Amino acid sequence: MTEPAIEIQPERARPFLQEVTERSGQILTACYQCKRCAAGCSVGDETGGFTPNLLIRAVVLGDRETALNNPLIWKCVSCYTCGTRCPNDIQTARITETLKKMAKEAGIEPLQPKVADFHDAFLHSGMRWGRVNEMAFMGMYEMKNALREVRESNYEAILEEIRTQAELGLSMFRLRRMHFGFLASKGRKEIKALYKKAKAKKAAPSAANI
Repeated sequence: MTEPAIEIQPERARPFLQEVTERSGQILTACYQCKRCAAGCSVGDETGGFTPNLLIRAVVLGDRETALNNPLIWKCVSCYTCGTRCPNDIQTARITETLKKMAKEAGIEPLQPKVADFHDAFLHSGMRWGRVNEMAFMGMYEMKNALREVRESNYEAILEEIRTQAELGLSMFRLRRMHFGFLASKGRKEIKALYKKAKAKKAAPSAANI
């Protein structure tokens, strides 16, 4: 299978590569395209053939548009199979997570809006209560979904989502996997302080941008 050509942009490659490397904690230049990650990717069939090795190549070559606009970063399920198979221990799941954040910061419309809503709801629930309460988290997530569908006048999708989630919730309740309790952890101020510190560090100019 012939892989799609990626345009090389030397003037953009280095700063973009450095930023992704620093934020993900992964050494992307250690990738030599052995494709073991591609062979084991659990969502490879769902991404139109855009596999972890191609994502890394896009970043290394400075193809920012491809790196931030592809189905893999939104459909990656963080199973870490790619990292387990990688002979150089590159955890592509951490790269996809980094690129999702960068796409959001750049104001790029997510290819999978539900994934973006899920991440936002999960983060806000954890930040507010110090841990994720399933009912509060899922309520916020479904509200975000519904509001987006209302804006698009897609009412059939709202009804289908309600039906699907009701069936799932009933199944989980029968299996005693639905937790209605509401819990909050101690040290929530410390969690918020760490989050603010991380945001401030991200906002500060990095060596890649100087």
